[in-house]
Amino acid sequence: MNASKTQWVRLGDYIEEQTFRVGNIDHIEISGINIEKGFIPTVANMTDVDICKYKLVPYGYYACNLMHVGRDVTIPLAYNNSRENLAVSPAYYTFHIKDEKRDKILPEYLEMVFSREEFGRLAWFHTDGSIRGNLLEKDFKDILVSLPTIEVQQELVDTYNGLKSLAEQNEALIEPLSNACQAFIVDCKNKYPLKSLGEYIEEYDKRNTEKLYTLDDVRGISTDKVFIPTKANMDGVSLTSYKIVNTDEFAYVADTSRRGDKIALALNSDERPFLISSIYTVFRSKNVNDLRSEYLYLLLSRSEFDRYARFNSWGSARETFDWEELCRVQIPLPPIEVQHSVVNLYHCMEVAKRIASEARRQIETLCPALLQRAANL
Repeated sequence: MNASKTQWVRLGDYIEEQTFRVGNIDHIEISGINIEKGFIPTVANMTDVDICKYKLVPYGYYACNLMHVGRDVTIPLAYNNSRENLAVSPAYYTFHIKDEKRDKILPEYLEMVFSREEFGRLAWFHTDGSIRGNLLEKDFKDILVSLPTIEVQQELVDTYNGLKSLAEQNEALIEPLSNACQAFIVDCKNKYPLKSLGEYIEEYDKRNTEKLYTLDDVRGISTDKVFIPTKANMDGVSLTSYKIVNTDEFAYVADTSRRGDKIALALNSDERPFLISSIYTVFRSKNVNDLRSEYLYLLLSRSEFDRYARFNSWGSARETFDWEELCRVQIPLPPIEVQHSVVNLYHCMEVAKRIASEARRQIETLCPALLQRAANL
């Protein structure tokens, strides 16, 4: 980057409050602000609420809640780049960059500054020390921010926008691809005969008796249908009785009593085996040329299967969906090439998730690093 020495400037010299009211505008979205610095649909009960005094946040404007800075040691602040008017609570502070300063500071660069954890901690430091952590407007404006040249700002913004666009584009693909997968499965139920799952799966019970796997390989199973780092206290626990879950094998927790009407189940799509508690059940497809594991995973990940498993769980204080009940589940079994088509859609969705997640991770780590570098030029 070609830049001169970075200045540190008072925020209040570059921004000004601007208040527009909703008034008689109809059909406007009322928003709140989350700790990720984004506008979200309000969670407040808006029944019979007169919104005419709510504040408008036009395109290019910022809104923040100066009364709740201390709650999460961050400042709920967001920039409206949607090119549509939003509306927020009258308690929010709305502002924009002064017209005469627009050639000195880019609004997207200022958004990046606000998104840094360091800025949240600095804002919290300036609060009044109350339970909520109120930040007075004058103290907010007295905060110093780094101001590199406009060329450096543009480079930073281009990097930020590129990563943000990559994340948003892939996030936009996830729901349509998920819906397509579910529609494909429903179509399979209408076109192909139902088969008892027990004909196509088998239980697998291989223990870690040779101590090939360690604590790093131990996993739990979540109701989100994924393996997760174990939450159990593993101090002094022998892993020799733990079950091995190889690649392309399933594991599930039979106990459904306290899991929010969902069944904890996962497919190991990793390239290495995992270890799970001996009380869990491991199973696999008998022949992947008849029943592809990932196709079965899509079936077992549906909310309909969660409801079925909960309804067919038996017991009193602890209800379980045991192996015999799992084997009685009826599934649509299309030809293997149709299963491949469904799974390919699923893979596209998973790729979109990974790209979006990685882009968000880069935003969280790379962009603050770039800002830090710019601040020290």
